[in-house]
Amino acid sequence: MEKQVKLMNQYVADLAVLNVKFHNLHWNVAGERFEQVHVYVEKLYDILFENYDEVAERLKMIGEYPLASLRSYLEVTSVEEIDSKDYKTPEVYEILKEELTNLRALATEIRNLADDENDFGTVAMLEDQIGGYDKELYFISQALK
Repeated sequence: MEKQVKLMNQYVADLAVLNVKFHNLHWNVAGERFEQVHVYVEKLYDILFENYDEVAERLKMIGEYPLASLRSYLEVTSVEEIDSKDYKTPEVYEILKEELTNLRALATEIRNLADDENDFGTVAMLEDQIGGYDKELYFISQALK
């Protein structure tokens, strides 16, 4: 269970840092389909925030403490921050695709560890989140065609 908790805290950190990164993209998207991408990125960071809260609360339910400071997030996150500048819509979609793919992979790893621990509450939570990432990755792949 120790590895699962460590990875769940990394997931919490990744979700928190991505929330900021996706806000950056939301504020700084430019070019064709600006409004569509601006609104879409807002939808995504709202989803990330819901997942962030859900995972942190799940950690509490299994008797653990979620990371809860910017310093601790930056110590464990795998997310790389980006500069504040204009991002063309195709670039925004590429960044979203990479980050959601990474989140999906981490969520899947945690889900599989939770399954090994018979932690079915975590398994169910993460299966829902993974399904959500699959849907958004499909939408992004269609937009990139």
